Amino acid sequence: MPLPLVYHDDYSPPLPPGHRFPMEKFRLLRDHLVDVGLTRDELLHRPQPCPADILALAHERGYIERYCSGDMSREELRRLGLPWSPALARRTLLAVGGSLLAAELALSHGLACHLAGGTHHAHYDHASGFCIFNDLAVIARYLLESGRVGRVLIFDCDVHQGDGTARILEEVADAVTVSLHCEQNFPAHKAKSDWDIGLPRGTGDADYLKVVDDTLNYLLPLYQPDIVLYDAGVDVHRDDALGYLALTDAGLAARDQAVLRHCLERDIPVVGLIGGGYDRDRAALARRHGILHHSAARLWQELQG
Repeated sequence: MPLPLVYHDDYSPPLPPGHRFPMEKFRLLRDHLVDVGLTRDELLHRPQPCPADILALAHERGYIERYCSGDMSREELRRLGLPWSPALARRTLLAVGGSLLAAELALSHGLACHLAGGTHHAHYDHASGFCIFNDLAVIARYLLESGRVGRVLIFDCDVHQGDGTARILEEVADAVTVSLHCEQNFPAHKAKSDWDIGLPRGTGDADYLKVVDDTLNYLLPLYQPDIVLYDAGVDVHRDDALGYLALTDAGLAARDQAVLRHCLERDIPVVGLIGGGYDRDRAALARRHGILHHSAARLWQELQG
């Protein structure tokens, strides 16, 4: 069986020319993984849009209806940073559905990866930082309330703090939020995760990887989660436009392998979500995001062996 990967052809709707959000990276990531032979298009799992009732586990119904209908104020759209369109609204529901599907596949097979996801700045009743609905919080609430799992641990390695996730899940005792981020970066006003690990600007491979290992060696035995949601943001890369950390390609690969191995060696299912990444060279950015899937595929082969 091939590594379970989730993608939808509608993940890259057009944005206005010159927009800073790299919406085409999702399509380019799929193309890259197919071109290098890691997967074939017909093997990718295609999600359905996330139903409103499941979104409402983590978001205010009025906000869900307002966004899906396009009834957003100018201030709300400014805070989001993306223009509204029917295609983007559909893409948003599909992407949350994709993260849910990836989580279900991870529970069934031990490991799965999404070619999108990690929208950790979305809050209960508003969008922020290119994030509309918070797939991490939605997955956590859905899996817990459906009784699929007893405890979820979110290991967020995006360079920006997962403020929306922290606030939505603040009162959910069995959803453990861990944010490993650059301290001097967006958002200016940090939320309170269960575990916040703020790193100084310029942190490189060796120091970063030590923190990853130390953190997981402590937290996974402490909480013994039934699933780990891994936000594998590549905006920690030294060439990222919005990052301020200094990881190399090799550092990203070592991080991804370390996180996945820490989980799998403890028989904890893990789902990989791509998180943030920003580069004018969109093809280079897609390859950077693909490091997660290459790392996962190597470990998957070990699991199957």
